[in-house]
Amino acid sequence: MKRSTRKIAGLIYGIGIIIFLGYSTYKIMIGEEIGFTEIMPIGILCWSYFSTVTWGSREEKDGIFPDEELGQRITEKSAKIGYYVLLIAIFIALVIDEIINENSNVILLILMTLAMITLPAIEYIYSKKF
Repeated sequence: MKRSTRKIAGLIYGIGIIIFLGYSTYKIMIGEEIGFTEIMPIGILCWSYFSTVTWGSREEKDGIFPDEELGQRITEKSAKIGYYVLLIAIFIALVIDEIINENSNVILLILMTLAMITLPAIEYIYSKKF
């Protein structure tokens, strides 16, 4: 049975995610703080994993390619859905911060405002190209 390169790469990224999640969980259990060096690799590995298992390879002729019409449609839809998910996550973080600290985090407020403006502003700018 022939295994494709992207499946093997997905497996390697998946194992990396499990290792970093296990390491971070271990640090939390022994009472140490987790920070940039634990969270960023998990984010990068998750990003690499999903990118690898989503898009096909022209050499192996498998899957969907990002430059095809279907690939472009998937990218457009997922970008818009991802934007709204991120906007809601920032709003929830803002509400939780307000409840816990009883005042608003200015950086989160600026980020929320920037996130609310970004999509309509980019749509306006992009529409001027046509």
